[in-house]
Amino acid sequence: MSDSAYIPDDARAKRNVAVLVAAQAILGSQMPMIFTIAGLAGQTLSPNPCLATLPISLIVLGSMLAATPVSSIMQKYGRRTGFMIGAACGAIGGAIGAYGLYTANFYIFLLGSLFTGVYMSNQGFYRFAATDTASDAFRPKAISYVMAGGLLSAFLGPQLVKVTADSMVIPFLGTYLGVIAVNVVGSFLFLALDIPKPKPPVAGAPQGRSRKELLSDPRIAVAVICAMVSYALMNLVMTSSPLAVVGCGFETNDAANVVSAHVLAMYAPSFFTGHLIARFGVERIVAIGLFILAAAGGVALAGVALENFFVALILLGIGWNFGFIGATTMVASAHAPHERGRMQGLNDLIIFGGVTAASFSSGGLMNCSGGTPQEGWMAVNLAMAPFLVLAGGALIWLMMRPKEA
Repeated sequence: MSDSAYIPDDARAKRNVAVLVAAQAILGSQMPMIFTIAGLAGQTLSPNPCLATLPISLIVLGSMLAATPVSSIMQKYGRRTGFMIGAACGAIGGAIGAYGLYTANFYIFLLGSLFTGVYMSNQGFYRFAATDTASDAFRPKAISYVMAGGLLSAFLGPQLVKVTADSMVIPFLGTYLGVIAVNVVGSFLFLALDIPKPKPPVAGAPQGRSRKELLSDPRIAVAVICAMVSYALMNLVMTSSPLAVVGCGFETNDAANVVSAHVLAMYAPSFFTGHLIARFGVERIVAIGLFILAAAGGVALAGVALENFFVALILLGIGWNFGFIGATTMVASAHAPHERGRMQGLNDLIIFGGVTAASFSSGGLMNCSGGTPQEGWMAVNLAMAPFLVLAGGALIWLMMRPKEA
């Protein structure tokens, strides 16, 4: 991307942040909607209970596969075009998922999940778009405010599930029809987005580092590891949580409430995460996030009362917020403007590669690693430990490196 296309202008940046906050709130509500009921719907359609969470895994896989193409489209045609394509794919995914439910065809339902993944990949770029016209001082706050837009989605998504899940004869069909409406309405927000379209590269313009050179930067490498672990572990546990709540004898509405509390905890800290990063340093905030993720696993392992589910998923959301926003801030400050398209696509490709693996593992751990839902839930949370050690070790290594290095 041309450096001249992104002259910092915080007045413009704040207007763009307002648009992206609204998009995160409205369009983003489809993600808690789908994550609440996709595993339950998959359980009714799947020929094998071990595949119940495969629809969620396909969403994450679609997001991983779309990350590089989406970044390239935004690099060439601009953020608005990329985000409109994402909303269109979200609507297509909702339509195909609804048709899969209507025909009771698990494989059509999975195809819809792949298209939803393209939307999910686009949503991931909201946070980067917020920094495009922002100054260095405003950048971490811009990321935090956009992520805070998910606060409304935490209320809106699960409430829509409660209204739509049993609104038709076929369970969850109404929810997927609601997803179509959310994407159609939300897409109009991007007409107000004011981010300059990237200028075509000219002869002699800096090309930036290659992907290999970017990942050889210690700060970028550690940031990507911490972001991947934070997101992957959040997804690992969240994917299984509705199955665990219902499997332990509670109601679907209880599962929706747990997911709502979790999504609320994911985004509510965003109002002050940027300020904490500015005051205490980004590495410390990422470290706190990893510690809170470990605490979430400990609470989940302590029991399967409804209170345990609520506390564990709330801690999981807070830990993700600190870890992921902190790591995103590290990445955003460690590359040049003309490297954005390459770095941001690579970053999300790696992150969602890890999230895809976690999502695929979640269903197997939950449904096939023990004889009861309780045992499966324990296995899911025990699986967090080695990855937290990896991310924590990488972060400690970076913090102990001499400053001149």
